[in-house]
Amino acid sequence: MSPEAPPPPPPSRRAFLRAGAAAAFALGAAGCGFLPESRNAFGDPDRPIDVKVDGDLVYFNWADFIAPAVFDGFEKEYGVKVVQSNFDSMEGMAAKLNAGNRYDIIFPSAKWAQRLAQGGRLRRIDHSRLAHAAAVFDHYPYFADPWYDRHSAHTVPFTMYKTGIGWRKDRLGDDLAGSWDDLWNPRAKGQVFVLDDRDEVLGMAALKLGLDIGTSDPQDLARITRTLQGLRPRLRGFSSDSYNNLLNGNAAMTQAWSGDMAAMLGQAKDPSVLGFEVAREGAPINSDCYAIPTDARHPGTAMLFIDYLLRPANVRKNIEYIGYPMPVHGSEEVYAALVKPFPQCLVAPDDLKGDLFFRNVSSKGEQARDSAWTHVKAG
Repeated sequence: MSPEAPPPPPPSRRAFLRAGAAAAFALGAAGCGFLPESRNAFGDPDRPIDVKVDGDLVYFNWADFIAPAVFDGFEKEYGVKVVQSNFDSMEGMAAKLNAGNRYDIIFPSAKWAQRLAQGGRLRRIDHSRLAHAAAVFDHYPYFADPWYDRHSAHTVPFTMYKTGIGWRKDRLGDDLAGSWDDLWNPRAKGQVFVLDDRDEVLGMAALKLGLDIGTSDPQDLARITRTLQGLRPRLRGFSSDSYNNLLNGNAAMTQAWSGDMAAMLGQAKDPSVLGFEVAREGAPINSDCYAIPTDARHPGTAMLFIDYLLRPANVRKNIEYIGYPMPVHGSEEVYAALVKPFPQCLVAPDDLKGDLFFRNVSSKGEQARDSAWTHVKAG
């Protein structure tokens, strides 16, 4: 590569997400999705955590989801090391926890945070001990008492995102219909990807049909499966690497997370050739959380890390690096400026109230959804 050539784009920050249907069912068989563990196996999980350095930070998250400069600053200020491990799916995270791996801080999505909390696997977080927590909870009422964790007793929100359609205007034109029907656009046939994610794909078809986004009703799932089997011959494939598929031209159109679209802006030679839309039938929305497992060896350092990430300067660095908004007051303009070419990437408090989150269902319901997904992927 010549010195003038731009560096290759980093992989999508969720490029390796997979639904892991069989694993999901196996993990869900116990109800909460995690192997049973004595509530007090590592002491009282409800006791207040002393916010102080009590060792290096053992960190478990998606790859490349914190700005390196933020890690460096934390290590320098507190004289600790951040020992990083990464997962490639929520099921992979759960499997590592069930295998006995111990981490000080993890980053589950909303529905998995609920599983962890209900399974007694998270330490209680006293928000009053976090100097910067008010920037979240005093300004984003939704997160003061979210459906997945009453009163955010075990979590602090980390990022927010929604799902839409990304496309290349240089191949499909400037305007689409603004609907999930656009994935069936005849001009894009053979150049379309959908996410390799069970809930996202089933949820997309459910919204197209006017059904509940997380339905596990057999009749609903039969309709969803038929709809997606009609899309299947038009697809180039299933891939959660929307970032690279659009940038390198593998895709003319793809189902995409808003944060990955925002992250493309720093890499695209000409961002004007890219577009992102949110379907009028509705957009799935999600959030990831900071959480501290009950068996964390260094919960005090984990609390320091959460508070450090909530500092305004670090929020700015992280938003600009990962392309995902953080629900921290004062950061809204930072993200709005980042996604100015893609205004539909914005995630506002009113979007959260739309209740288009993926939620946990019964083990039988999860099995039904797994079966539908298997049929969809098989074609």
